[in-house]
Amino acid sequence: MIRMEFVRRRAVWLLVPTLLVLAMVGLAAVPPVALAQTPKAPEGAPAHHGGGEASLIVPDLGQAELMGVNGRLMLMVGLGVCVLGLVFGLVIYEQLKGLPVHESMREISELIYETCKTYLITQGKFILILEAFIGVIIVLYFGVLLRFEAVKVAVILAFSLIGIGGSYGVAWFGIRINTFANSRAAFASLKGEPFPVYAIPLKAGMSIGMLLISVELFLMLCILLFIPGDYAGPCFIGFAIGESLGAAALRIAGGIFTKIADIGSDLMKIVFNIKEDDARNPGVIADCTGDNAGDSVGPSADGFETYGVTGVALISFILLAVKDPAVQVMLLVWIFVMRILMIVASGASYLLNEAVSRARYAAATTMNFEAPLTSLVWLTSFVSVGMTYLASYGLIRDLGDGSLWWKLATVITCGTLAGAIIPEVVKVFTSTESKHVREVVTSAREGGASLDILSGLVAGNFSAYWLGIIVVALMGIAYMVSTYGLAALMVAPAVFAFGLVAFGFLGMGPVTIAVDSYGPVTDNAQSVFELSLIEQIPGIKQAIRKEYGFDVNFERAKHLLEENDGAGNTFKATAKPVLIGTAVVGATTMTFSIIVVLTHGLTQNLDRLSLLYPPFLLVLITGGAVIYWFTGASTQAVTTGAYRAVEFIKANIKLEGVTKASVADSKRSS
Repeated sequence: MIRMEFVRRRAVWLLVPTLLVLAMVGLAAVPPVALAQTPKAPEGAPAHHGGGEASLIVPDLGQAELMGVNGRLMLMVGLGVCVLGLVFGLVIYEQLKGLPVHESMREISELIYETCKTYLITQGKFILILEAFIGVIIVLYFGVLLRFEAVKVAVILAFSLIGIGGSYGVAWFGIRINTFANSRAAFASLKGEPFPVYAIPLKAGMSIGMLLISVELFLMLCILLFIPGDYAGPCFIGFAIGESLGAAALRIAGGIFTKIADIGSDLMKIVFNIKEDDARNPGVIADCTGDNAGDSVGPSADGFETYGVTGVALISFILLAVKDPAVQVMLLVWIFVMRILMIVASGASYLLNEAVSRARYAAATTMNFEAPLTSLVWLTSFVSVGMTYLASYGLIRDLGDGSLWWKLATVITCGTLAGAIIPEVVKVFTSTESKHVREVVTSAREGGASLDILSGLVAGNFSAYWLGIIVVALMGIAYMVSTYGLAALMVAPAVFAFGLVAFGFLGMGPVTIAVDSYGPVTDNAQSVFELSLIEQIPGIKQAIRKEYGFDVNFERAKHLLEENDGAGNTFKATAKPVLIGTAVVGATTMTFSIIVVLTHGLTQNLDRLSLLYPPFLLVLITGGAVIYWFTGASTQAVTTGAYRAVEFIKANIKLEGVTKASVADSKRSS
């Protein structure tokens, strides 16, 4: 528990300054009288809603027909698609749970899950404490300053809890299915066949991805369809606040925890001269827990939040920037139908790719584990792009001058392609076959730890540069397309285009989450194999042949698990920039939506958004400085936490008489 308490305290220190900076931004941007009065918007400008996004009124979606179908009915069908996506995830969950696994491996995966449960329960308590503080701020801001009705304030608070529950729930589901998959993948490797070792982790990832996106979209559709229009705004804002809070805590704490556990476990190997996954080292299970906390819990909660907040940002912008209610409805229905179709695209692409991969590799003795993952990402991207153009033509071909359907589809395509292009660029720097990775290995071998670290920083900085250039290029294309006709429908069309790029990023959301979750399963599978001590069980080969009907090849199994772990590390590195890029571009849309509110449709107080306005410049510099503070604080948390973990483990490790990992030791070291 020592690491969890330390991580919790550090997360508080990381989140509080961030909230303070956000408050400073608000003070700099809001005119002194903005909260006291709501001036009349100039002629032709979108109506301003005092109270920001929470006071927005969602129009009746049934007033528009697209492809001859009532918009409301179309989205009702979408609820059914979400349910099917949820069923898809749960069916895979049951399939994985029912796969064969040796008892020794099952014990280790359950031990990892028990430690993960302890971590999640600790984080859940921490998030509720944060929610109490945020709840006070919500009451003061909406209830006291903006004088909202008590019912609306209560709705915002209630939906903030629903948002937290969503982030927390998908994170828990991800932990549970991953700890099923790791032992099943480890056991499947004993056959010496590569395909099951690849298929099981990907199945687990698709289960998480489909369930996550389906639950998120189901909740948002319920708000649109069943909540009165004047209450939908508060619901969306409360939902966004809650899922952002849950994701921030789980992402930050998970990132710190996984590095503390990783470094702490590795240091113990050096101190006591023991092997990689030695059962006597209680830090090993904490390391496995950290893999799930940092690479499954964090990204799952983050993906849930990003998908939701990007949707809220687009809804807010449409209602704020578009003057014609009929156009508002068309755009809202179009966006959500597109989201529904993306679930279909991801599920269909996975099934097709799985069938092709099975036909190609099921009987193979060797395979490149990265190849079917790469084909899945590109296949999903192409299917999503095709659906984007077809659906846009069918739904909004009469919008504007008749050409906007393909222009908007092109903007979304920029984001969808980013979801495939970015992983390819990342692989240049992280793939086990890449020149940069070989350079890092050579540096470590010839120059020791110092040169190893420097080579890693070189690769990291170059990859960050090229990722930034790609995002800028795609957003630039979206901006150029937005200059052709969108201004007739809305103010600041470029901002809407940026939001659609973020929307496109998430078009293949289930697959992005799947390849990200692939990594912790493959990593844990190696540890499960070693910690189970299955090789040392008397008569194990004969027992497995008798019970499961195949001959065991331990050396071949180790080789497959190690090779697949390399692919998992590569692809979890490729998925994170996609999720982060989506969050950044989506946040840009949300920020400009707020600016539209504060400036009453970009008609007033624009001078306060200039570098010539001192408070704006000062807050901008402060925000840039906080990045470095955050980097220092999080790194300090890792170094200090790892040192304390090593100190604790050194005082409690038992090298004599211990042959198996235990729940008690693992929880104490965590």
